[in-house]
Amino acid sequence: MDESNHYRINYRGRAVDLAIVGDEELVLSLDGVPRKRRHRAGVTCVYVWTNIELEWEEHHFIEARWWPQTGLVRVTANGAVLREDSRAPVV
Repeated sequence: MDESNHYRINYRGRAVDLAIVGDEELVLSLDGVPRKRRHRAGVTCVYVWTNIELEWEEHHFIEARWWPQTGLVRVTANGAVLREDSRAPVV
């Protein structure tokens, strides 16, 4: 997979991976296990999310958005931006 299509984030000791597969699908994985997968067909913003339970039942909400027409990718945890990148738009 091309590195420009794959985003790795270490979030409080957990591996969060976001991949854009074939310019068609957004996949969010946690610790190597896919949690959500969405196809871009019919939407302007592809959205995936997962909950993470950390120590002492502390819950965090990880969200990722991809706008294929502009190439913007944004990953947040409990609303705080963890990563934001622009890549080439997909037509």
